[in-house]
Amino acid sequence: MQPQLILYNPQSSAARKRIMPFSLLALGAVLEGRHPYVIVDGNCEDDAFAALRRHVAAGANVLAVTAMPGPQLAHAVPHCRALKAEFPGLQVVWGGYFATQHAEACLKASYVDFVIRGHGEDVFLALLDGLAAGRDVKRLPGLAYRGADGACTQNPLPPIPDPERLPHYPYHRLDMPRYVRPTFLGSRTLSHHSSYGCPFVCNFCAVVNMVQGRWLPQSPERVAEVVERYAREWNVNAVEFYDNNFFTHETRTADIAERIRPHHVAWWGEGRIDTLLRYSDESWRLMRRAGLHMIFMGAEAASAETLRRMDKGGTLEPEMAVELAARMRGFGVVPEFSFVLGNPPDPEADVRGSFALIRRIKQANPASEIILYNYTPVPLAGDLYDAAQASGFRFPATLDEWVNPQWQETSQRHSSNMPWLNDRLRKRIRNFERVLNAYYPTTTDVRLNGMRRAMLRSASAWRYHSGVYGFPLELRVLQRVFRYQRPETSGF
Repeated sequence: MQPQLILYNPQSSAARKRIMPFSLLALGAVLEGRHPYVIVDGNCEDDAFAALRRHVAAGANVLAVTAMPGPQLAHAVPHCRALKAEFPGLQVVWGGYFATQHAEACLKASYVDFVIRGHGEDVFLALLDGLAAGRDVKRLPGLAYRGADGACTQNPLPPIPDPERLPHYPYHRLDMPRYVRPTFLGSRTLSHHSSYGCPFVCNFCAVVNMVQGRWLPQSPERVAEVVERYAREWNVNAVEFYDNNFFTHETRTADIAERIRPHHVAWWGEGRIDTLLRYSDESWRLMRRAGLHMIFMGAEAASAETLRRMDKGGTLEPEMAVELAARMRGFGVVPEFSFVLGNPPDPEADVRGSFALIRRIKQANPASEIILYNYTPVPLAGDLYDAAQASGFRFPATLDEWVNPQWQETSQRHSSNMPWLNDRLRKRIRNFERVLNAYYPTTTDVRLNGMRRAMLRSASAWRYHSGVYGFPLELRVLQRVFRYQRPETSGF
């Protein structure tokens, strides 16, 4: 039976951030001309479940779902359950990094038929071809399924497809103007993925399970073609590169910068501190002239021992964040540093050290953006995960447990149920974050005008300079009145 497909991206937040569903575009690219499909993006639908049901009732017999932990799971689980109950013949396939890490939990749900682990473009196509021909598909690399005894079988991960050789994204399948949005980068912003993976194996990063230290990029020519098309067809003036590590290779980055410079777009990407410190002044000047505005990087911790336990690899040392912040100030590029706070086995010392390092970064470059997360394990072998398990940490065993409000919070790294983080330490982190965000309001919240920034800074100055972070009730009130948006929860 010829598959009729729905590719489903569940709603990712209450604000329905309209970020292009790249995982589904990648699937769609290999399906074009092979299997008929529609894309249902929950961030653009008034009623995503009604849209899904309408397509299934009209004959769609395969539902492919990509869902990250958090809000997306909260929509994907009830939608799949209800559709499978009403249409028992519907084949439900889950994929993405959550399904890769937690395939067994997914397959414990009777409404999930298959899980595709890792980068699944080629595997999904092979699965559909096999189902259509009535062939046995259970040996496909990357496939996970329930056996006759109900047990979960997980095949080895498939090879990572080279993004340079994959077909171009089928943008015509989306209502593209709906994805063009204002950000602090520009009034008309779109995003793009120009590479797969990352050459490092940090053991708190969910990407590692999918790529195992591999990095495969698109060519500078192809990246420039995408940016040129964005500018020409949708009048885009800003691009977010959502690669896991856009700045891996200096020569490639410089080539991309040179090629996109004529299109006059501002841009943002993710990189590593030690890699970027090795970039030449010439490359920095070129990137800035080409519109580079901000780079997101993981500083992670103030302790070299903690970085070692994270398997950060490379040459990263804590003080490098301060050095790079000062260097980027000279080139007019904003650094955005993330910290993972409360790492076992001594979360108290970890938090103290990180606070001190953050203050030194701000002294070196006041424009630096700081993103704070609580440490949340990922299912990898390593010192941090072993310490978490020793403290009593366990992942949920079923999808129903994953959509519990407690785990919804955990998945967004603002958890209140990590056994090594007591209430006092969590409050201390939150209070420090509130004072820091008031004294140095983020530039990514475009609604904060000069007067509001001045009010926040004035109200928080005595706290920041004295180091008194406790009970910042006045700042909490101000940030609520201004509806202050932290970049780690609201994006750009």
